[in-house]
Amino acid sequence: MVGQRRFRTLTILCVSKLTDVPKRILIGRALRSDRLGETLLPKRIALPVFASDPLSSVAYAPGEVLLVLSVAGVSAYQYSPWIAAAVVVLMFTVVASYRQNVHAYPSGGGDYEVATTNLGPKAGLTVASALLVDYVLTVAVSIASGVENLGSAVDFVIEHKVLSAIVMILLLTLMNLRGVKESGKLFAIPTYVFVAGVFVMIAWGAWKGLVLDDTMQAPTADLEIKAEHQGLAGFALVFLLLRAFSSGCAALTGVEAISNGVPAFRKPKSKNAATTLALMGALAVTMFCGIIGLAMATDVRMAEKPATDLLRNGVPVGDSYVQNPVISQVAEAVFGPGSFFFVLLAAATALVLFLAANTAYNGFPLLGSILAQDRYLPRQLHTRGDRLAFSNGIVLLAGAAILLVWLYDADSTKLIQLYIVGVFVSFTLSQIGMVRHWNRHLKTERDTAARRRMIRSRAINAFGATFTGLVLAVVLATKFTHGAWVALLGMVIFYGTMTAIRRHYDKVADEIAAAEERPDEYVRPSRVRSVVLVSKLHKPTLRALAYAKLLHANQLEALTVSVDPAETKALKAEWERRGIDVPLKILDSPYREVTRPVIEYVKGLRSENPRDAVSVYIPEYVVGHWYEHLLHNQSALRLKGRLLFTPGVMVTSVPYQLASSEAAKKRARKRQEWSAPGAVRRGPVDTRRKEPSGKP
Repeated sequence: MVGQRRFRTLTILCVSKLTDVPKRILIGRALRSDRLGETLLPKRIALPVFASDPLSSVAYAPGEVLLVLSVAGVSAYQYSPWIAAAVVVLMFTVVASYRQNVHAYPSGGGDYEVATTNLGPKAGLTVASALLVDYVLTVAVSIASGVENLGSAVDFVIEHKVLSAIVMILLLTLMNLRGVKESGKLFAIPTYVFVAGVFVMIAWGAWKGLVLDDTMQAPTADLEIKAEHQGLAGFALVFLLLRAFSSGCAALTGVEAISNGVPAFRKPKSKNAATTLALMGALAVTMFCGIIGLAMATDVRMAEKPATDLLRNGVPVGDSYVQNPVISQVAEAVFGPGSFFFVLLAAATALVLFLAANTAYNGFPLLGSILAQDRYLPRQLHTRGDRLAFSNGIVLLAGAAILLVWLYDADSTKLIQLYIVGVFVSFTLSQIGMVRHWNRHLKTERDTAARRRMIRSRAINAFGATFTGLVLAVVLATKFTHGAWVALLGMVIFYGTMTAIRRHYDKVADEIAAAEERPDEYVRPSRVRSVVLVSKLHKPTLRALAYAKLLHANQLEALTVSVDPAETKALKAEWERRGIDVPLKILDSPYREVTRPVIEYVKGLRSENPRDAVSVYIPEYVVGHWYEHLLHNQSALRLKGRLLFTPGVMVTSVPYQLASSEAAKKRARKRQEWSAPGAVRRGPVDTRRKEPSGKP
């Protein structure tokens, strides 16, 4: 099995050589490790890179609030401003709390580092599981919502939602594989156009409504809502409002990405990250409240089941009706249908929703790298790719998001029910961890000014922990049966998987650790018995024999398996004719097997003298084309795979380069900055977390 896997790996590597040129075209030339500093981001680029998710969530978060309230009919819309106010308070609380995080823990571990350092590994792993799930959902929800917004203008997109969503994920993956800075430049323009467009819409709508006293009507203003539960009161009304609030909290997703991405900022890193956080919070809450206010002013109507719950003249609109997002309806009411600004904002909204997934593309790979360094995820996730991005993490995120989009038919309403559970788990545990952080440093700090700053920071984090903890309870209570259980199940799966991976790595580390004393395996073998495997007497065999002789083993013999008596007889005759002074051992194989007789013979040598080491030499061809691997080295690969599991046996490959291998070498020399496909890379910057300082 090991041999077969190795053969497949070799085949893939050879195929990847043929794709090296397209790879360079798609993601660009490989960057040297010393150019990592050139990829660091100024604040103007960092804002769209790390804050595109919370900024773009204003395109669907207001709609989710109205969708939930519509259960009680239009009359429940009167509560939307109060829900918006609660979301604003929560946003400012979370932003203020995370500004403390980026100063205290600037190494990029974010919530995971805070929880692990202050609450222990289990809490840290819980936070990591929650964040990984939330990052995958960020991509799925953003892309699905973007497809729906674009589908309001392009019929093909809405008719092929899943295909369109998968294509957008692949394009976004490609852009991120080119590197953080390059993707940030691509994302900056549409993000700023979207923000500017929303502010223009809010300002123009306020001017028309308050100054010009113009009546603005959304395209759904003439529709009625068939309430599922008319006249809710008491606990039922409170529960509905809490559910609407939890849906509106989608506006907070992605806030933690900045604290995870501090190392990507230019110096001073912590200060720039904190400034970006504050700017992101101010922009997000202003746009969120503005859209909610305009939706109320233009009489927007939304329903969870529009085909049956939206009525025109008392008749359901039917399955053919397409319910456009709130932001599209408000833009049409403010700017007019088909106007330049309406089309511009619709295009920018769709584009920025696609690009909002970039928050996850920066957070997931970096967190995956840190977890891999801590041995909770495969080590390959700590590897930087050609463009100094964590390519393996990017590809893993894309695959998980594609699976989720396919399972949920790219339906943002279904996906958003899974959303925000993970992020509030990380919010709450992170803020509790920060309270412990300040308590620990207050015990040793004697400077009065520093203590005042720490006490103020502790108060902010304590309030944040309390508030986000309450919101987490609300989210779990209101969303659990609507799909939040899937997110919780995903967290459990991630937690269990990472625990198992860590257990495996720890077990391997214990097994291979060098002991202080000299155990039995360090004792020099009493003898070395060398065996050269022979199929035919040709140049590779002669080279292997010469190499084995050079190493002066205590006993050397050649070994062949008799599958065809005629060929074996010819080999023996040629061996004697050439006078080779190495004894030739012939194994009979009545069932024409090659691998089993060799393995049994080698095991027999070991059992005769357990303190002897057996060295097996295998001649192999080195070829230059992927298809040539299909024609050579099959028996050698299988033998090596089996011999690897035999204690006390050393396996040595003796290569013989065929002419095609020289041609491959020449092709490689002609490429500038050639990088062998499948080459393993490591992060050029140490991302290990350091003991955090007490600086607030």
